[in-house]
Amino acid sequence: MTSSSAPAPASPGAQQSQGLLRRLTARGRDEAHRVSSPLELFFDLCFVVAIAQAGVQLVHAVAEGHAGDGILNYAMVFFAIWWAWMNFTWFASAYDNDDALYRVVTLVQIAGVLVLAAGVSQAFEHHNYLMVWLGYLIMRLAIVTQWLRAARSAEGAERTAALRYVGGVLLCQVGWLGLVLLPAPARPWTFLVMAIAELCVPLYAEKGHETAWHPHHIAERYGLFTIIVLGESIAAATVAVKSAVDEHDALSELLPIAAGGLLIVFSAWWIYFVVPIHGHLRSNEQAFLWGYGHYLIFASAAAIGSGLEVAVEQTVGKAHISTLSASAAVTLPTALYLLTVWALHSRHFKVGITQQLVLPVTALLVICCTFLGDWAVFAAGLVSAAAVATGVTLTARTVAHERHGSASAPAS
Repeated sequence: MTSSSAPAPASPGAQQSQGLLRRLTARGRDEAHRVSSPLELFFDLCFVVAIAQAGVQLVHAVAEGHAGDGILNYAMVFFAIWWAWMNFTWFASAYDNDDALYRVVTLVQIAGVLVLAAGVSQAFEHHNYLMVWLGYLIMRLAIVTQWLRAARSAEGAERTAALRYVGGVLLCQVGWLGLVLLPAPARPWTFLVMAIAELCVPLYAEKGHETAWHPHHIAERYGLFTIIVLGESIAAATVAVKSAVDEHDALSELLPIAAGGLLIVFSAWWIYFVVPIHGHLRSNEQAFLWGYGHYLIFASAAAIGSGLEVAVEQTVGKAHISTLSASAAVTLPTALYLLTVWALHSRHFKVGITQQLVLPVTALLVICCTFLGDWAVFAAGLVSAAAVATGVTLTARTVAHERHGSASAPAS
């Protein structure tokens, strides 16, 4: 009696070993049904901690009358948060094979994010960036490991691009030591130089070979992160209103801020997701400009929540700043968000000058709302909601006109 020639199924341990040693090869840019993985969603959620810490520190700085220093520190810390997310997101879009080693290395990156978050308050209050640098060191060693795996599996120009990433990431990590070792007055300039250097690494690395990032996947990843920062704004504002009501019984005074804040955040979500941007991402030139520009979208979206907290604290007397300053803490990041979403997203899909002007004019009107005293936030919310309604109406008219034109056209 002869035995079957079919091989026996591999044991779970053997399957895990095979997965651990799988080659890290590039995925296809035209791959169908490419969506975010559970690991990517988990990675994003862990950034909530860092974003929340940055927001809290910005609130403290602005509420204490140190808006200039607070905004500068916020810009620096948020760049660190955003760039760490960027490094992982674009790599994962091109090379995510979801094997065991890939998962473990990504979890190490998450640990680095949490270390970075733990150092945010020290960076704000004492300009001590040691914990932030250590968090980055953990993340950088992990991402370098991923790029080395990609280089090992690649050949020619693709391998060169992967090794360029390895060298650029490591050199920048050494350069960031300036924030730890140099005197405090030199650190903002060090940050500026190193931020530019970081932005140049992908441009240099992909000069001879574009990594196989997936347009639809990248657009989804950015959309999900936008939801996270907008959700953080809602959470921060809700906690601030609840605390003020519990401690000061000031519900009637806070209702305009709460209503206006909700209208602003709801409108921000609507405006971002009203157009499918993935069709615009056809080359590195377009994708880099779009991807880098999202620093302003993410930072301003998160700052809206901080501004709402400041407005609440000023209303109940906890923030010793003027009503004008508290209003500006909401209206200025809202206007910046509207302008950057228009520049990166909406303008590519607008038809005619009227549609093109909706968001820029809305941003200007939101800034004008700053001078309306206690009703500034509510007025800004109404203006933002009106922009959504106007955009929907104009789009519907354009679609109806196009349908009418095609229906009345004579058959060829």
